[in-house]
Amino acid sequence: MQVIRANQTRYGLCSHRPEQESKPVIGHIPAYPVGSCFASRADLMRSRVHGARIAGIAGSGRTGARSVVLNGAYENTEDFGETILYTGHGGRDPETGCQVAHQTLTRGNLALALNAETGLPVRVIRGARHPSPYAPLEGYRYDGLYRVETYWCETGKSGFLIWRYRLRQLSGNRIPQRIEV
Repeated sequence: MQVIRANQTRYGLCSHRPEQESKPVIGHIPAYPVGSCFASRADLMRSRVHGARIAGIAGSGRTGARSVVLNGAYENTEDFGETILYTGHGGRDPETGCQVAHQTLTRGNLALALNAETGLPVRVIRGARHPSPYAPLEGYRYDGLYRVETYWCETGKSGFLIWRYRLRQLSGNRIPQRIEV
C-alpha cells in the first residue's frame, strides 16, 4: 500500500498545496483521489481530506459535515461497505472510551443532520482501528463520497441515547476488503 503524504499524490507532488487554502471543501479534494492512503490523522488534516485532528466529524451545524472518520471509537457504528450506520459523537469517557452519557444533536451531530436535510455529500475515511473488513490494514484511507440518507436517535448498546446516521456510497467505487495474512 502506498501511503500518500499531505503534499503529494500517488503520481508525485501536487501542483498546489491544499493545506494553505482556508475555505472548507464539500466533496472530493482534487489532489486526493478515492483510495488515497494517509499515515496519520495529521496527514488527513494537512491534506484537508478530514479537517479535524481528533473529532470523527469535521464540519459545523451551520454549514454541514465535510467528512467523517471511522476508526473504532464508537461501539454502535456498523459498516457494510456501501452502507454505513454511523454513530454520532459525544457521551464517551475520554479515559476509557466507554459511552457514559447521552449524545446531543449539536456540533458534528447537527452537521450530519444538516447533510441529510440538504443532500450535501460527506467524505468517508476508514482507519485501521475500525473493526470492519473494509478498514485498511494500516493508517487511513479515503473511501469516497457518501450521502446521509436519514438520521435518528436511539438507545445504544451501553444504554445511553445516541444519534445514528445511515450513509450510502455515492461514487460506486469498489471498497477494498481487508486481507489478513
